[in-house]
Amino acid sequence: MKNTTGKVFWKQPLTYLLLLTGAVGALLGERLIFQTISSPENSSQLTQLSVTQSPSKSDGTSSSESSSWLPVRVPISNSNFIVDAVQKVGPAVVRINASRTVSQRPNMFGRGIPEDFYGYESPRSPSGRGVEQGTGSGFIISSDGNILTNAHVVEGSTTVEVVLKDGRRLQGRVLGTDSVTDVAVIKIDADNLPTVSLGDSNNLQPGEWAIAIGNPLGLDNSVTVGIISATGRSSNDVGVPDKRVGFIQTDAAINPGNSGGPLLNQNGEVIGINTAIIDGAQGLGFAIPINNAQQIAQQLIRVGKAEHAYLGIAMQTLTPELKQELNRNFNTNIQLFTDQGVLVMQVVPGSPADKSGLKPGDIIQKIDNQTISESENVQQIVQNKTVGSLLELEVNRNGQNLNFQVRTGNLPSRLRG
Repeated sequence: MKNTTGKVFWKQPLTYLLLLTGAVGALLGERLIFQTISSPENSSQLTQLSVTQSPSKSDGTSSSESSSWLPVRVPISNSNFIVDAVQKVGPAVVRINASRTVSQRPNMFGRGIPEDFYGYESPRSPSGRGVEQGTGSGFIISSDGNILTNAHVVEGSTTVEVVLKDGRRLQGRVLGTDSVTDVAVIKIDADNLPTVSLGDSNNLQPGEWAIAIGNPLGLDNSVTVGIISATGRSSNDVGVPDKRVGFIQTDAAINPGNSGGPLLNQNGEVIGINTAIIDGAQGLGFAIPINNAQQIAQQLIRVGKAEHAYLGIAMQTLTPELKQELNRNFNTNIQLFTDQGVLVMQVVPGSPADKSGLKPGDIIQKIDNQTISESENVQQIVQNKTVGSLLELEVNRNGQNLNFQVRTGNLPSRLRG
């Protein structure tokens, strides 16, 4: 149909339809490309995108008649960094079946931690004695069969069986356990075993990815994912005051049976040993930093036991309220003149602190010129020292600043929990 001027009306709607279709296609194409590029797993695997430009006129302008939209196909990988990490580490993660004879069921990790943290079954005899059978996790750190796990997984065990991912079942022997850090090393007789890569736990930041692998509740080779929620959680924060570890906190799900398994970063490197959950809490898991665990493991492999630097004081972070209360109730010969620092509450007789001259009522202000504001600062400094290290302490005693030199000793076995 034509109008009186001779123009064709049906061409104009068709032109609008073509323009609209092209615009929608462009938007969908742009969205598809953006979604593909923004996914973490494809950020390092993008193919180079080529764009066909319109031919240019002799004056340098583009010819709109010859321009066209070309479909761009961006491949989407079936893999991602979690899959890559699990495939890299999974073969080196093992299941540990441990048995021990007991008369009473102990709480394996102190208060706040479930007694059946890694799935005990406890057949009992009429005498009250029985055999506890538990399942935990571990990971291979050397191709000749050294395996890192938690001390509470194997401590006191009569038999230890290690189940590899390929199905092999091997008898393991415990090279050593350290109850202070909850680290243990098991040895199996095998060669050319797959091993993990160890990362650096000293520079972890909250918000980084965290991947846990283990055998929770008997479900072998389970993987959970979350983030690093916090670092440097003290043993008091976690509810295990007998431990000397600055724990990694993660919201990656950790359940009974995960204990002793690896916590990984996004590169598939081990940054911690999954070790604890708080009873009744959700999204609160804790791991031993791998740098600390590795130091302990090397001692256990070498000599079967670990040493821990020790001062021999009971201490408390000082606050204005505590200062006021203690000045009312403390020994009349002791007065606190500052409310900042760490108060020495007790000195163990014969300890390094006692031999150096420290006394109850002293307020630690600095260690090796580092200002001290919380008791956790003292614990962290001491636990990072080797036995026999010399520490320079500045303390406030009755308003007077004094300097002491304390040479660390080895934590006595009676104080190891």
